Amino acid sequence: MTSTAFSRRRLLALGLSAGTTTFLAACSSDDNTPSLPGGSSSSPAGSASFDSIVKAGPTASGSDVSGNPWAKKVKDSGALRWGGTTTSSLFSLKDPSTGAITGFDAGIVQLLSRYIFGGDDPMSTIKLTEVSVDTRETLLENRSVDIVVATYSITDERKTKISFAGPYYTSGVGIAVKKGATGIKSVTDLTGKVLVTQSNSTGLAAIKEHVKDPKQVLTFSGNAECQAAVVQGRADAYVNDQALLFAASKQKGQIEVVGDTFTTDPYGIGVTKGDNDAVTFINGFLGKIVADGSWKKLWTYSFGALRQGDVPTPPAVGA
Repeated sequence: MTSTAFSRRRLLALGLSAGTTTFLAACSSDDNTPSLPGGSSSSPAGSASFDSIVKAGPTASGSDVSGNPWAKKVKDSGALRWGGTTTSSLFSLKDPSTGAITGFDAGIVQLLSRYIFGGDDPMSTIKLTEVSVDTRETLLENRSVDIVVATYSITDERKTKISFAGPYYTSGVGIAVKKGATGIKSVTDLTGKVLVTQSNSTGLAAIKEHVKDPKQVLTFSGNAECQAAVVQGRADAYVNDQALLFAASKQKGQIEVVGDTFTTDPYGIGVTKGDNDAVTFINGFLGKIVADGSWKKLWTYSFGALRQGDVPTPPAVGA
């Protein structure tokens, strides 16, 4: 996300490990304590619980599973082998007190497990292997995992080593404003405004390319300084990777994400290179959870309390 030594995964994690809720600033030395993502404390009023979303997800017919060599092999093995993480705020975070793993990525995997195996306890048919940016392709290449779902951006370079199903989520550079502020809803509203972003970030490059005549662009090395500039009124909007902005908005509830991204960073489900059966089956599954509303409910659970406006349109599968 930025050109600093911090990866996007570390930024998304926001310092939340499985055994602590101490915030170790991803981009600065601030000391904050964010709440756990999802759940009743952060999901919008009236949204479905994580478990209810998963349990209501679709299930494939026996013939659909048996007729697809990849799905049949997974089901015959007794478990969907997931390469993922459990420290990624909003996407896949393990609750140390219960062991439950929730978030958008975790929900996609559990819905896929239910789709293949059926039943109301999809985690019982999932085998998790923790991955890092350095091990994802290797685990797929040596067939140690069936899928990797871990905020995994689809890139041409990665496609030389593995294949992707999806995309199932689109991130990119987005906009955050002071909570309750009005007047900025999209990138076109940034003209003539004072903007803030992190030094050497994708946000800075996006401003230069997509924003016409901003009044001023402030840059700080840390995420906390950027938030403070907006909260204190020194900047009208904070521009950065939307996934980071969602996580930042959760820290103190002082900023909120508005509008859609204006650059594109699609997340895909990694599978072994050339496994067209896996891609076909998973893409079919993604189409089902979009059509039946599961994707929308999962998005609302994961991000709905952190962003103004409607649920975004899911990315076109196979695009």
